[in-house]
Amino acid sequence: MSDTILHQAPQPPAGWNAYLQRFGYDGFHLRQEWSDVLQQALRHEPHFLWLTREGAIVGALPLQLVAGPIFGRYLVSQPYLNTGGVLADSPADEARLVEAAVELARTLDVKHLELRHERELAHPAFNALVTEKVHMRLALPATPELLWEKGIKSKLRSQIRKPLADESLTVAFGREELLDEFYRVFARNMRDLGTPPYGRALFAQMLAQFPAEAEIAVVRHQGQAVAAGFLLHAPGCTLIPSASALREHNHLSVNLLLYWRVLERSIQRGQPQFDFGRSTVDSGTYKFKQQWGATAHPAFWQYHSFKGSVGDARPSNGKFALLVRAWQKLPVWFSSLLGPHIVRGIP
Repeated sequence: MSDTILHQAPQPPAGWNAYLQRFGYDGFHLRQEWSDVLQQALRHEPHFLWLTREGAIVGALPLQLVAGPIFGRYLVSQPYLNTGGVLADSPADEARLVEAAVELARTLDVKHLELRHERELAHPAFNALVTEKVHMRLALPATPELLWEKGIKSKLRSQIRKPLADESLTVAFGREELLDEFYRVFARNMRDLGTPPYGRALFAQMLAQFPAEAEIAVVRHQGQAVAAGFLLHAPGCTLIPSASALREHNHLSVNLLLYWRVLERSIQRGQPQFDFGRSTVDSGTYKFKQQWGATAHPAFWQYHSFKGSVGDARPSNGKFALLVRAWQKLPVWFSSLLGPHIVRGIP
């Protein structure tokens, strides 16, 4: 067998995206466009690792240096996304990329190397593992009618009928023309949750980098945006990395209307699967997704930790409870101004 050559550079080689296409949905999360999005919107520093044999790519790992004054430095694949990590032709190729990533992380003097896998890679370099959350995914039928009749239970159907029949509620799909409405709902919801929001630039960059895949859905009540979701129609699966609804409109079931319409939209685009995102088992969001028929798929976030705990910078860390309550009291304009500077440093 020919020698396998390891490469490292701030930009990927020609053929990077073509290689990732063979991995379908998993490969979508490692595409070059994501590094452009994260670098432009969050100022992450990209580092690409790849292997070649006889001139052909046989393994790929994009990494982002996430750094900020509050939480420190981390090397992650892929931040913002729920999945990422190593994709390669063989276990030996996977192992070599893991070893190279650990060495790069050591050189960059980070707290942790974090690889977001969907299956556990066996390697002695990993010294921490987080599996507390699962991916919630729904297999989609051929038509929305089949989902309505066979996939959704009668109780949920009756709840969805209410907003469907409400003529004061409308749903629009679009791109840049809906970004301001989406972001107003998103920023307000993040403030209410006590979480610093990503900046508008992140979503603008996704729209720019993924012209065929990215889409926005907005639910309006009497012409005003009250719920919104950001969609990515990836190969073989639609994901919704950000979805929000204003709490004062919960009685109108606008979140149910939003999700029904985006599921319908995904089926109309011929997608066989919908990814609701990650949730902690038996949490409120887990049960919400489960009622649509979504099932749990494992998430293995694997680490080589150099210092501290891998949960130090996570919003779920109990030490941030007072800050969460304080954040919920901020004016939305101020949380939207300050939040992006904080969240860009959270892996």
